[in-house]
This record gives sequence, structure tokens and C-alpha cells, in this order.
Amino acid sequence: MTRRLFIDADACPVKEEAERVATRLGVKMLVVSNGGIRPSQNPLVESVFVPSGPDEADKWIAEACGPGDVVVTGDIPLAAKCVAAGARVVKHNGEMLTTANIGMALATRDLMADLRAADPFRQGGGKSFGKADRSRFLDVLDRALR
Repeated sequence: MTRRLFIDADACPVKEEAERVATRLGVKMLVVSNGGIRPSQNPLVESVFVPSGPDEADKWIAEACGPGDVVVTGDIPLAAKCVAAGARVVKHNGEMLTTANIGMALATRDLMADLRAADPFRQGGGKSFGKADRSRFLDVLDRALR
């Protein structure tokens, strides 16, 4: 049974969607950020404000999550820590990160960082976030929370 839903909120494009799913399923949701995010009036949603600084929200989530929890994040190193803690991890685009694929995700992330560092003209991210990603996220999150 799922205990909690953690949202790595500072750059999360699917907070509202996650709140709708959590509310429908009666799951407590923790929105973790270093501020600047309006707290929800929903009694199932708790805002957790961490000190400013690099990776403070990530540290808090990694220490707090565990088996039965679901974490929504696009941060691959945080996802790896959460998977190691026994939590299920869903990226904003609906991709589920597990023990079976987190190693490859970390390796890909590191390779892309090395390529960007070696070539100053190779900057920017991947695909833009679209309707299909949002729809896939809703489906995967719903299944993960059940």
C-alpha cells in the first residue's frame, strides 16, 4: 500500500496533475521545494520548504522516502537514491525508473554531461514537454499509486 507521494517541486511541470491523482486515490502528497511555490489548500497536500541551497530538496526527499512511497522527479541522481531506498520513481514524462533501468539512466546522464562539457555548442535539453508526456505521466502515476 502506498504511504506517500513525494513531488520534487522546484521544476516540476505536473504538480497539478499529481495532486488530482493523489486526491482521487486518497494519498498524502508532499510537495518539497526551497520556496516560491504556493501551498495547496488540499488537506492531503503538505508543502515542505527546505533551506535554499543546491540539492536541499533532493536530500530531504532521499532521506524521507522508502518502500511503498512514490517519488515524482526528473533528477536522475535523486531517482537513484529513491530507488535504492525502495521507493517507486516516476519522471515527469511518465517514464518509470526502477532497479532494472536506473543504472542506464545514470550512465546516459553522465555521458550527456561529458558531451556538453566537451562541446560548448552542444547545449540545451532533449524534447520539449507535451500533451503526450502529460497523459503518459497521469497513466503511470495512477498505476504506481495503486
